[in-house]
Amino acid sequence: MHPETKEQLAALKAIAKALKVPFQREQQPELTEREKAINLYGIDMVETVERAERSIKEGNFKTLDPTKSLWENIQ
Repeated sequence: MHPETKEQLAALKAIAKALKVPFQREQQPELTEREKAINLYGIDMVETVERAERSIKEGNFKTLDPTKSLWENIQ
């Protein structure tokens, strides 16, 4: 069984204890931040953001002047 919340885990422990069934929870390996992001947003989104971050680090961006219109900024 794979409980997703603490409440589910507590309920399963209580049932196992009431039925006198041995219960041992396996420890899941800690996920990296990237793995957590992939689980949350999907691999395509994570890779898109990573490419954008690399592009920004390489200097591929344009800073807009807030005193000008968008059209003036892109000319």
